[in-house]
Amino acid sequence: MPPVPDDSTRSETSASAVSEVERLLDRIATVDTEVRAVCTVAPDALDQARARDAEAAEGRGRGPLHGRAVLVKDNVDTADLPTTAGSLALAGQPNPAADAPLVRRLREAGMVVLGKTNLSEWANIRDVASTSGWSAYGGLTRNPYALDRSAGGSSSGSGAAVAAGLATYAVGTETDGSISCPAAYNGCVGIKPTVGLVPADGVVPISRSQDVPGPMAPSVREAAALLSVLAGDGVDYASHAVEGRLAGKRIGVPRGPYWGYSAGADEAAERAVAALAAAGAVVVDGTDLPEVPDSIWDDELLVMLAELRTGLAAYLSSRPGDGPRDLAELVEFNRRHADVELVHFGQGLFEQALAGPTTDSEEYAAARARCVAASRAGGIDRVLGEHGLDALVTPSYDRAHRIRLDGPEELLGSCTGVPAMAGYPLVTVPTGLAGGLPVAVSFWGTAGSERTLVEVAAGYEALRDPLPAPTFAPSV
Repeated sequence: MPPVPDDSTRSETSASAVSEVERLLDRIATVDTEVRAVCTVAPDALDQARARDAEAAEGRGRGPLHGRAVLVKDNVDTADLPTTAGSLALAGQPNPAADAPLVRRLREAGMVVLGKTNLSEWANIRDVASTSGWSAYGGLTRNPYALDRSAGGSSSGSGAAVAAGLATYAVGTETDGSISCPAAYNGCVGIKPTVGLVPADGVVPISRSQDVPGPMAPSVREAAALLSVLAGDGVDYASHAVEGRLAGKRIGVPRGPYWGYSAGADEAAERAVAALAAAGAVVVDGTDLPEVPDSIWDDELLVMLAELRTGLAAYLSSRPGDGPRDLAELVEFNRRHADVELVHFGQGLFEQALAGPTTDSEEYAAARARCVAASRAGGIDRVLGEHGLDALVTPSYDRAHRIRLDGPEELLGSCTGVPAMAGYPLVTVPTGLAGGLPVAVSFWGTAGSERTLVEVAAGYEALRDPLPAPTFAPSV
C-alpha cells in the first residue's frame, strides 16, 4: 500500500491545482478501494483545477486556499453532484437545485470540490444500533489504521479520507460527536464550530439547535484555514494556529465521566496535560462540570427527534424529484426496500420521532430549556467562569472499536454530549497511537471561542510528535 504523501510543507500556491487533483484522483483509485471513504468523485474535478490554475496565472487568485482540493460530506447539498445522506431514497433523485451556502463559499474561495465522502446513513440518527461508516449508498467506510476498525461517525468518510491522504481538506458535520469521533479515530484534526458560525442551510438536518458543519484536516493550521472559508466572517483563524501562545493560558481538566473509560486515551491525555503545563499553560485540575441527571440525555434525544421530524420534512419537500417528502414517507420507503436499507439495523429512532412530541409542544420546549441550562450557564460557562479558564481539555474517545454490522457499537465514552447540547465548539487533536490506533484530546470552549481554542490546540500540536502514517493493515 503506498504511503500517505506528506503535504504539510507544500506552499499553498507553489503547486498547480491540476497536479494536486491528478495526484489525489490517482490515490483515490488505488487506495480507496479498501477504505471506501469517497462515495462520489466529481467528474469535472480536473476542469475545475484547470480553471483555477488559469485564474492564478492571470493573478486572479481568490485566497489562501485557491486551487486546493476539498471533499464534502454527502449530506451537504451540491448542485452538480448527488447528495444522498447515504440513503437510496435520495440516491435516485435529481441533484439538489443549488449548492449549500458553505459549498458556495468553498467555490468562491477557489477550492476544487473533488467529490463527496461517505457517512453513517442519515448521520447516525436512524437507529440506536446503527453502524458508523455504513450507508446503503456508499457501503462501509473502514479505518485506514486497521481495516477491521471503525472510521467513526457520522463524518466517517471525511475523517478516513484525510487520514488516507485522499485530500488535505474535508468537510464534516456534527450534531453530537460526528466530527470529533472520526477525527479521533482516524488521527486527524476536527473543528466543531459554535452552532451558527458555519451555515447549516442545505445540510440534511437532524437538529437545528445542534447541527453544525466544520473542517477536518491533517493539522490545526489547515483545519483553521478551511474554517476561515466555511465561516465567511472575515476572521483568519489560521493566523491563530501558531506556536508560543500557550504561556498563561488557563486550561481546566474536568474529570468525572470524561476519564476512566479507556486506559489508552487516558494515558495519552495525561501526557498532553503535562506537555501543556511544561509549555507555560496554567493547568487547573479537577475543574469538574456539575453532574447532570441521566434524564438530560433523554431530553437531548427528545429535542433531536422533534427537530428531525420538522427539519427533515422541510428539507425533503425542497428537493426536486418524486422521493419521500417527509419522515413518514421515508420510513415507508425503507420498509419497501428493507432487503437493502434495513439489512444491518432498523429505523427505531425514525419511528420514535414520528411517535414523539413535535417542536411546537410544551414537552419539547421544556426539554430544550433543560438542555441549555445544564450545558451552558449550569455547565461549561459555569466552570470556565468560576476558575477563570480559557479552555477545557479531556480525552476525546477510546481507540476505534471493531466494526460490527449486527448490533450496537462498543462506544465506551466520549466528551461531546454537553458541548453538543450547548452548541459550543470543540477542537479535536491527535495525541498519538495507543496499541496501533489513534487517540486524541479535545479542547472545549464557550460560544465563539474558536480563536482561543485554535491557539491552544496548535500550541499543543507543536509539542507532540506527528502520528505515523496509516498502513492499511487488516487488523492491529
